[in-house]
Amino acid sequence: MAQDGVTVSIEAGVMTITLDRPEKLNAYTDAMGRALARAVRSASADDAVRVIIITGAGRAFCAGADVSAGADAFDMAGEGAGNFGSGGGREDSFIHALFESTKPTIAAINGPAVGVGITLTLPCDVRICSTTARIGFVFARRGLVPEAGSAWFLPRLVGLPQALRWCLSGRIFDAEEARAGGLVSEVVFPGELLDRARAIAAELTDGTAPVAIAMTRAMLWRLGSAASPDEALAVDARYNMALGAGPDVKEGVAAFLEKRPPAFPGTVNANLPPGFPWWE
Repeated sequence: MAQDGVTVSIEAGVMTITLDRPEKLNAYTDAMGRALARAVRSASADDAVRVIIITGAGRAFCAGADVSAGADAFDMAGEGAGNFGSGGGREDSFIHALFESTKPTIAAINGPAVGVGITLTLPCDVRICSTTARIGFVFARRGLVPEAGSAWFLPRLVGLPQALRWCLSGRIFDAEEARAGGLVSEVVFPGELLDRARAIAAELTDGTAPVAIAMTRAMLWRLGSAASPDEALAVDARYNMALGAGPDVKEGVAAFLEKRPPAFPGTVNANLPPGFPWWE
């Protein structure tokens, strides 16, 4: 049952978060964003969850912000406050929850994803979409600017020229253009989308150590834009020394030598090495 426009299920180590207002094409509200943030943070705190998949109910992924208040939909001093509230703090932010997640995140874009409907996927590690997806960074056509941190995320993902082209025009484009532009990695038929997302989830978790995955995800997102490799060299040297003496690495090497699947004992919530996260 949907709560605040979001349904959450967990099966075989995969949390599936479904944007669940199909009668409104899963149009975004503040309550939905807060529910999404809560679900992602709960996955980070649950060592039984290895991967998060985000998708939409019905024929849309998310048709953008709920504009049921009409022309005043974005006026936070008036009607807009009913749908979007005051924004809340960091704990209520789905962008921060996704960016800070200790679990890999996959967006399975099953249909139209416009405005916040596409920017909410940008902090995810993997994006795939169905052939029915239609995508648009439509902010300039509504008199707005890119939100949800997308002016930072989008150029990192697709490059500045492509980000400018999509955001300055505000036009809607199809799944194949999204793939060619680097926004999504795969386009599949609608009936295959969730199965493919689950297959990618298995690819990310079979034979990998949860602690190493959490740390690697943070390093790639946070160090990829550093001015030089020096910061990355300092971080990876420190943590590889710490991990090398621990049980996960010993198990990983032993499993490799013995030609068997590893059984890593470390958990994210108990075994991150001292000093991690390094940026705090």
